[in-house]
Amino acid sequence: MRTEMLLTNEPPASVKSAAELYAIAFEQAETAARRYGELATTGDESFKLVRSVFVILEQRELQRARALSLACVALLNKHPDPADLKWAPSDLVPAEELSELAGSSLSTPYGAWALAVRHRERGFVFWTYVAALAEDDAVRAAAESMAREALNDGNELRRERRLAWRHERHLSAGDGLQDKSSEIPLAALLESLLLKDIVAWSQDLPAIERGHLLAVTGGDLTERLPVPAPMRDMAPDSDTIEDIRCRAIRRAEQLSSIYLDEADHAQDQPQLELALKLAAHAITRLADLRTMAAASAR
Repeated sequence: MRTEMLLTNEPPASVKSAAELYAIAFEQAETAARRYGELATTGDESFKLVRSVFVILEQRELQRARALSLACVALLNKHPDPADLKWAPSDLVPAEELSELAGSSLSTPYGAWALAVRHRERGFVFWTYVAALAEDDAVRAAAESMAREALNDGNELRRERRLAWRHERHLSAGDGLQDKSSEIPLAALLESLLLKDIVAWSQDLPAIERGHLLAVTGGDLTERLPVPAPMRDMAPDSDTIEDIRCRAIRRAEQLSSIYLDEADHAQDQPQLELALKLAAHAITRLADLRTMAAASAR
């Protein structure tokens, strides 16, 4: 499973308006363009091939910023305005990551494309969280659209990453990235245990809250996963509700990470699409569980 969690990109608060949403998206795109642009003009001759990747990435982000600005004008009759920001947008393209790549003599185009894929994965996670937390239907729909855009961008960047991998290792067109065993069987077990935790969590809640919590399990995409035979949870019967809530959230986090990892290592389009659907569902579920846990603790 991935060593770096992408799930730390949860927004600190819900986005209340379309103006705020476009201000966040525009700020993130401009920041990404600026940071990619710095690497597009730095380094010695040995960094030339890597630098060319960042020239492309900078242009992609500038184009995205322009598209966001035009969409904001069309919808709100104004350009994205930093004054509409209620909190500092999550940093999806950390400067320290880029500086590490720029400062390494072992940097390659593959490494640059792989980093760009990770950045758009962060965008997918971030906007999925925004959609899950949104109270306004229009904001939720716009955030879902931005999450889909991040997915499409990620797919395009994965193709570039794969081409760079083959070029650097002189692989044939039929070869791919290193093999990785699937963790879907583990995910199926975790889904089963998470369901038990959610049911246990719901037992002492008032009827309305219990219904909201159990609704998190409804219409689950995991119906398409192989479900293992029922197993006894190893946790002691003396667990408190707080223990159960914390365990449920840990399992929900692990499942989100597994599905993101499966998407990153997908070998074909159907596998990728299923993993991304599972990831989107898992991230939304995680956001819901965190919100309900915070409400229960008050």
